This record gives sequence, C-alpha cells and structure tokens, in this order.
Amino acid sequence: MATAVKVDENAKSRLEELQAEIRIQTGSSVTQQELLTRLIDDAYESREAVIDSFRESRVPLSDGEKETMQRGRFSSGVETGEEDIDEILYG
Repeated sequence: MATAVKVDENAKSRLEELQAEIRIQTGSSVTQQELLTRLIDDAYESREAVIDSFRESRVPLSDGEKETMQRGRFSSGVETGEEDIDEILYG
C-alpha cells in the first residue's frame, strides 16, 4: 500500500538528482519509491545519527550562556600548565 508523502521542492529536486545519478552510474533505473525505501532502510540502520541530527544544537553557545559560564569562573591564583593537567588527569 502506497502512501503520499509531501516534500518541499528542494527535497524533490535533490531526490530526482540522486535518482538520475544512480541511473547514470549504474545503468539501472530506480523509482523514487525504491530510492526512498533504500534511504529509509539505511537511515534505520544508523538511526542514532538521524535522531541526533534533530537534537537542539548546543554549540556554539549563545551570548547569554557564555555569560552564565563566565560568572561561575574565578581565579585561584595558581598557574596551571599542560603538564599539571596531564598529571592530575593521568597521574
């Protein structure tokens, strides 16, 4: 059973370009339905990456978030070098 899915013009155009490239490079014609099914199957296999792509980005920080982080900083008066950090982290 086929169901209609609405996509914007840009996505439709890119789907058609991919469909044409498959035909040129492989000599095989695929329908847009076959292509979408393959893309969905591939995305399902790497679904964590797909899910992560919809998460709200936290980088770069907003100006307000930067200010909040800086308010909590203070100087201990001790110089800390890379060797010190390595010693603390790795013993």
